[in-house]
Amino acid sequence: MKINDMKSFAMRVEDAPAQKKWILIDADGVVLGRLAAEVATILRGKNKTTFSPSVDCGDNVIIINAEKVKLTGDKLRKKVFYYHTGYAGGIKERTMGYILTSRFPERAIQKAVERMLPRGPLGRKQMTNLRLFKGPKHTHEAQQPTVYNFAAANPKNKRIAK
Repeated sequence: MKINDMKSFAMRVEDAPAQKKWILIDADGVVLGRLAAEVATILRGKNKTTFSPSVDCGDNVIIINAEKVKLTGDKLRKKVFYYHTGYAGGIKERTMGYILTSRFPERAIQKAVERMLPRGPLGRKQMTNLRLFKGPKHTHEAQQPTVYNFAAANPKNKRIAK
């Protein structure tokens, strides 16, 4: 067989799987950056052999206990996010500790995953496959998600409280 006879696999939109798997991840004590990197990989479909960068071939991900995610080092106090209100002198800042103790702590995971996905229509479509929940309960029991024990996959994935 000559090298020119071999063909690479490139999935088209028509070939994308109609049924996506549902994966449940518990974020209790898990390091935020490691969790976001793994979730972005699953949402994009890079863990599959049929991955194509221009097709949404990833799975649906459910994350529970989003408020119990951990950060390494002193990032709770030193990691600062800035935003602008649109008015003169309207620059505001929030620390990661404030975000995790506020009304919507799941936004910390949402923004971390969103920043690891491609910008554009495909990245926005892939973000719709992510569901985040504040406590241990979720509303997707009917989809029968498979539990992915991310904390046990690597000892560095989980932080024990000091």
